Amino acid sequence: MILTRNPQRSKAQKALTLLKAYGNPQKAMIVKNPNDPEVIRSIHIFPKGIPIRLLLAENILRGLEYVAYAVLMPGQEIEEHLDPVEEVYFICRGEGIMRVEEEEKKVKEKDVIWVPVNTSHSLRNPFKEKLEVLIIGAYPRRR
Repeated sequence: MILTRNPQRSKAQKALTLLKAYGNPQKAMIVKNPNDPEVIRSIHIFPKGIPIRLLLAENILRGLEYVAYAVLMPGQEIEEHLDPVEEVYFICRGEGIMRVEEEEKKVKEKDVIWVPVNTSHSLRNPFKEKLEVLIIGAYPRRR
């Protein structure tokens, strides 16, 4: 089946076309943007007011738990916490201070930080520019 672009089709029609074409619409590519209405509705607010936008979650993902996006304005932080998943933070833009257990490091654009499962960690932005970060959570593989 060839899928063609037709701006007149409704979302339900598009989903039905994907279902017919692939048997499961989750086998098709999914593109999300932090400004998509369904992503904005998924915002989780950390206690200090940092909005985390859930781009993808376990209802779609098979090997990951979630992919999220956050913007920390100057002076904001994702407070210290533990997660039952390992996380990877990718710094999209800006600089920040990442703390994992007792270790603290300055992080910058294009840095990737791995946080082991059930490990205390936080991210703060003491700088003058906003900090944009992509956060990926996954359960560790069994070896």
